[in-house]
Amino acid sequence: MWERDKTIVLGHRGYMGKYPENSLLAFRKAIEAGADGIELDVWLSRDGKVIVMHDETIDRTSDMKGKQKEMSLEELKRADIGMGERIPTLEEVFEALPNDALINIELKDRDAVGEVAKIVKENNPGRVMISSFDIEALKEYRKHDTDTVMGLLIDREEVVSLIPRLKEELNLWSINVPMEAIPVLGFEKTVQAIKWARSLGLKVVLWTENDELFYANDNLLKLKGLFEAVITNDVEKMMRYLRRTGLR
Repeated sequence: MWERDKTIVLGHRGYMGKYPENSLLAFRKAIEAGADGIELDVWLSRDGKVIVMHDETIDRTSDMKGKQKEMSLEELKRADIGMGERIPTLEEVFEALPNDALINIELKDRDAVGEVAKIVKENNPGRVMISSFDIEALKEYRKHDTDTVMGLLIDREEVVSLIPRLKEELNLWSINVPMEAIPVLGFEKTVQAIKWARSLGLKVVLWTENDELFYANDNLLKLKGLFEAVITNDVEKMMRYLRRTGLR
């Protein structure tokens, strides 16, 4: 399902530009706005349930405080994450989205790996990408599931030299590259790094904390042919841009 002729668009934590991040509402709205799928983050609750949350605590994104690993699912469900939305479980996300919607699961919590693999196996693994900055979490995941599409999230230059070995060891499908590389490394050096990764047979997924980096200096258009997917905060704006530039 990840091999497509068009640029894949994933809503970053759903459609977080307009709706509460990592909520079922944000996930549904991303798909309604034309995204092929969504990206989300997972942790394990105290009672062993896989819940969707970005941070280590629920402080920033809800009306309650605490570390989700120290709270039960019942306690976590009392938190309002905006617009009356509740913290979803990973199972609820699969149930809420169409069967052909892609789901990029970012592992934030090594303890969640076994449960995540079990849930993925029961819910069409072909639509899933597993990703993480945590190489050990990815290695642990591969002990449970050798086939599901996997992406290595890049957040520092030191990881780059590890890519050839990790591609083989983890059966990597992609490297997931931050647009922030462009202001840090410069455009040409970023392009060289991407071309090198592609020469190894890897796909490229682009993500950013700041969507404007996609559009500044027409960065995305200049990267045409060098990436398969983008992870965006504002799905509608991205869809308009891709259509206007012929990237989709």
